[in-house]
Amino acid sequence: MRHQLPSSVPVSRSKDGLIKECGKNAGTSLGTLRSQLLRWLLIPLLLLVALDSLSVYRNALDVADLAYDRALLASTRALAERVSIVDGKVVADVPYVALDSFETDTLGRIYYKVTGTKGEFISGYDDLPAIPAHTPRSEIYPALVRFYHSTYRGEPVRIAALYQPVYDDSMRGIALIQVGETMDARSAMTRQILFGTLWRQGLLVMVAALLVWFAVRIVLRPLMQLKTAVEARGPTDLTNFDADQVHIEMRPLIAAMNGYMGRLQTLITGQRRFIADASHQLRTPLTVLKTQAELALRELKRDPQDPQSPLDIEAIREIVRSMASTTDATVHLANRLLTLARAEHGVAEGGMVALSLTAATRQVGLELAPQAVKKQLDLSFDAEENVFITGNPLMLHELMSNLLDNAIRYTPSNGKIILRVRRDGQTQRGVFEIEDSGSGIPEADRERVFSAFYRAPSAQQLNPSGAGLGLSIVRDIAAAHHASIVLSAPSKNSGLKVYITFPLRPAAIG
Repeated sequence: MRHQLPSSVPVSRSKDGLIKECGKNAGTSLGTLRSQLLRWLLIPLLLLVALDSLSVYRNALDVADLAYDRALLASTRALAERVSIVDGKVVADVPYVALDSFETDTLGRIYYKVTGTKGEFISGYDDLPAIPAHTPRSEIYPALVRFYHSTYRGEPVRIAALYQPVYDDSMRGIALIQVGETMDARSAMTRQILFGTLWRQGLLVMVAALLVWFAVRIVLRPLMQLKTAVEARGPTDLTNFDADQVHIEMRPLIAAMNGYMGRLQTLITGQRRFIADASHQLRTPLTVLKTQAELALRELKRDPQDPQSPLDIEAIREIVRSMASTTDATVHLANRLLTLARAEHGVAEGGMVALSLTAATRQVGLELAPQAVKKQLDLSFDAEENVFITGNPLMLHELMSNLLDNAIRYTPSNGKIILRVRRDGQTQRGVFEIEDSGSGIPEADRERVFSAFYRAPSAQQLNPSGAGLGLSIVRDIAAAHHASIVLSAPSKNSGLKVYITFPLRPAAIG
């Protein structure tokens, strides 16, 4: 589909300013890496030690209870062996010495009670608490024994109740033997177990914390050495850091730092080149402008009444016109230098967005159509479909404007310029072409014209005031968009054809 671009279309180009909202994230400092590692290692360790201490303590208590219950059952059995039937009655033959040993112990008191087959009190302490209802039989021992807690004489006691079969030739039945023990011994052992467990676990935590501190210090030593190396560097030293001096996990960070310094070096090199180019290229027009101003001042010092050397108003007008022309050329050169610097630094301004290559080409054609009409050029636009790419709108506009402006400048009157946009199905790339019927560029100069400030001899003849920066800007913008650019002669071997291919936007492929 070929479109003839109108000659008198009011073109309004609006450049939306890039508004960047720089919000400051209100965040707290992360602190030192060493302190964070210690916290993340020691706090979980303390929690684990606390849980382990609780588990060890409970297990030790269970073991202690089992041991004391076993001793209590042994005492109950010893007493049960002294229970017998005499003359048809249940009797407990407990000597005084044995009775004394039952009543007192080094760490507490022991109480007992013997009940006959009919529930009658036989011996011991008759008010010893009875077995609570629903007290289960112990499954640990092969005996009819039940253990339960109670309170006796204002003290907590642990009681073992054993059912002991008794019989003789005249009768048989089951007697109940109860032996109770105060909790003093168990409490003392509980405290001993608790303090012993806490002391050992506390010592373990202290040793672990010391080992972790030394381990973290040793592990972070390469990072601290890297910090020292960074602090010792001069402001212009952008050499790479050695990634082999740090751990494998830190090497991606070193690679990122080296990559950043490489980009920074490129930026600094571009700035230095821009300063050198600007000082070199602007020195001549500024010198000319100064000379012209001095000439104008010299003319103004003349006396209008002096018949020999009167004030020449026309000469002053010519000098001012020359100054205006020089100023315009200087402004144009400065703008081109700034554009070149921005193109060399990539597409930082505005970022990369999805855009239509077709619409961008049509917009540039409409903007420069009045210049083409003024020169009586046939400017047309040919596009089969909408081709979408990812690019920077401002930079792409600069690229197309430079190419179309050059085509208009170097194409003689009544010539032709064609803008084409299409999609290459084989390479899956978007294609932008601009073809003119101008003087063209000799094949030997087609690579050199991309160098800054280089101008082909034919271009110098047709446009002596050019800066030689247009195609250099085009090359840098194309490189920033991963686009390839080729200069060739049209099929009729007259003029110039610029062929640029862009990667298609991923969503547009397929």
